[in-house]
Amino acid sequence: MNKAQIVVLGVAVVAGGGAFVMMNGSPPEAPAIVQMIPTQPQTDQVLVAARDLSYGAALAEPDTNWIDWPIGAVPQGVLRKSEAPNAKEDIRGSYVRIPISNGEPVRRERLVKGPIAGLMSTLLPAGHRAVAIDISPNTTAGGFILPNDHVDVMRTFNDADRGREGAADIASEVILTNVRVLAIGPIVETKNGESVVTGATATLDLEPRQAELVILAQRTGQLALMLRSMADAHENDRHSAAADDSLTVVRFGVPSTMRAR
Repeated sequence: MNKAQIVVLGVAVVAGGGAFVMMNGSPPEAPAIVQMIPTQPQTDQVLVAARDLSYGAALAEPDTNWIDWPIGAVPQGVLRKSEAPNAKEDIRGSYVRIPISNGEPVRRERLVKGPIAGLMSTLLPAGHRAVAIDISPNTTAGGFILPNDHVDVMRTFNDADRGREGAADIASEVILTNVRVLAIGPIVETKNGESVVTGATATLDLEPRQAELVILAQRTGQLALMLRSMADAHENDRHSAAADDSLTVVRFGVPSTMRAR
């Protein structure tokens, strides 16, 4: 055997031994599994309603709560503790001018601070007037008319022209249609230290010329409200039923026409 053969044989033996050692040695260690722990999202506390808050409700301590809210999802304009830490105390005693649902974030523009008498002006559109009329269950669809309902206003009066043998006859006319009711409720007065219900009123949302018609009509007859279907309560249908916005007034048997300007 020459030297070249010996060298080849030695290399083969060494390679075979190395392979044998590798096959019978311990397997390589598995790579370590790194568990990623998700980071908690940053939150802020938002003031929300703890119950359904209806129009005119006065806020008390249990009516609102602070809850955690993801910072990236906080709606614009809501009360945040990072910006107004004393908001819960600040709005206590405020009145709700726009209803807030249970769990809904509270916004300052939905509240009004101060006496309840100032609440009505926040509901009126620009240029409109609030006018109260005397009512009873017989003149308000059996008492089923509620705030934000739309009604037609009817006037009943003594029509001397239709009377027979000197007796005035009763006539009626619709003077306004599709009028929004702002408020409705009893009049409570204190007499001898006790609260007594002396009547009831309905407050209507009217344009100035309509307000004049209603005030005049109430002096010359009796007003009744006719409840409209919700399907008919369209803003573009709001108008005076009388073509010339006028009322006929009879004084001492002499009819005269008065017009709202």
